[in-house]
Amino acid sequence: MKKIIFCLMSFLVLSTLTAQDKFFTKSGKIVFDATSAKSPENILGVNKTVTCVLDTKTGLLQFAVLMKGFEFEKALMQEHFNENYVESNKFPKAEFRGALTEPASVNFSKEAAYPVKVKGKLTIHGETRDVESEGKLIVKAGKVQLVASFAVVLAEYGVNVPQLVADKVAKSAKINVDCVLDPLK
Repeated sequence: MKKIIFCLMSFLVLSTLTAQDKFFTKSGKIVFDATSAKSPENILGVNKTVTCVLDTKTGLLQFAVLMKGFEFEKALMQEHFNENYVESNKFPKAEFRGALTEPASVNFSKEAAYPVKVKGKLTIHGETRDVESEGKLIVKAGKVQLVASFAVVLAEYGVNVPQLVADKVAKSAKINVDCVLDPLK
């Protein structure tokens, strides 16, 4: 009887550990900031519906974000972002597919903050580019938090800023990522 209970307990523990190989969220946050030094106001969009999946065994990482999910302080700014710049109807989402460059350097069973580097392909506005960024991965209370900041040159992704406002919109947008992932069940 003791052997059966031990086997069942071992199976349950192993099942739990295996289930925690993947972490997921649908409520991650990305901040898009294209404010230039000459901007009379902040050109800042926030999206709190970012989807992210991380496989802790392989280090594979994927983000997807609906462009219409970015909210700006002013409705007109949001309209211009969606209709004139990123053309959200034509290019509804942006995505990153890549991996942690050294997944073995993160101990997912130990609470700590780990510096990480990711490499992969970022697709925005129908254009895909190789990207590399440094960030932080925080393991805490059974969750994984991913935090990173990087810049995107808008022209490299085919995002054209009209000459009339070119000096008010930064040529390079700052992207801040903050996603808290739960174990995928």
